[in-house]
Amino acid sequence: MLRTLFALVGACALVFGTATQSKAAMDQSALKPPAGAKVALIEFADLECPSCAHQNPLLKDAAAKYHIPWERHDFPIQYHHWSSVAAINARWFDTKSQKLGDDYRDAVFASQMSIATPDDLRSFTDKFAKDHGVAMPFVIDPQGKLAAAVKADYDLGVSLGVHQTPTVWIVTDKHGVTNATQVTDFNKLYSMLDAAVAATSGGK
Repeated sequence: MLRTLFALVGACALVFGTATQSKAAMDQSALKPPAGAKVALIEFADLECPSCAHQNPLLKDAAAKYHIPWERHDFPIQYHHWSSVAAINARWFDTKSQKLGDDYRDAVFASQMSIATPDDLRSFTDKFAKDHGVAMPFVIDPQGKLAAAVKADYDLGVSLGVHQTPTVWIVTDKHGVTNATQVTDFNKLYSMLDAAVAATSGGK
């Protein structure tokens, strides 16, 4: 019932510790494509967020269609039961390969409705690891480094004014001048990317 309500609302929002920075105070220096790219997608998402799960295939397909980087950042919503642990798990799979980490994120989103508790997540993760020929350690993050990386992403999101998931920007770089446009209507994602690619192509 609760999941259905979140899906109808359309995004997962903070209820505690909501970012209150003004736009003038936001640090937007991180909103730019990675080196060598003219256009990229930057996303802040929560692995337990139904709206993130709904938009994930669209973002994956868009990144592939336009051959652009897709930077995925963690922004675990505080009232979610297992999203922080899932983010740490994904970071651990990243240490094996970035593709494996991204495959885990995609798999969690695809199976999200069947993961109701942290125990469900553990069972899902163990099966994912086994299916991909990876042995899970008894303690996944003994020194807390992966949790710190997730927290750093969350803090970055707060500095950018993120307060709900998914939050996605299309970022561009034309002759060293960067621009970031937030996607507020995912039905317009392709047309926005068409415009971004056109604006950064050629010598104009």
